[in-house]
Amino acid sequence: MRVTSDLWVSATIRRVFASGGYGAVVRRGATEAGAIFVVVRSRFGEATLYAPRAQSDYGEARPDERMFSAVLEGVDDTAIEARLEKERRFDPDLWVVEIEADQRLVDELL
Repeated sequence: MRVTSDLWVSATIRRVFASGGYGAVVRRGATEAGAIFVVVRSRFGEATLYAPRAQSDYGEARPDERMFSAVLEGVDDTAIEARLEKERRFDPDLWVVEIEADQRLVDELL
């Protein structure tokens, strides 16, 4: 059984802060199963938007882990906001989490 969106976001934010990074919930979604989008900011001002992977990517076993893929890489805030607005029209219960952390941690989390 997969953990709730609320629990996953809370745990992720704690892991980011424990590793010396920064994390914040930009938009709070549905507690139980809201889709989670993650904005990863580099220390150089670039941003990458990660979105939930399609259900078909989980295969037959459907792992309990959440899976993400980068949908926008090295872009500015305008591009990210435009994409998130499009997603919000489709799913108003989504979460938006923003983190700034070492790439190793980002790879572990996402």
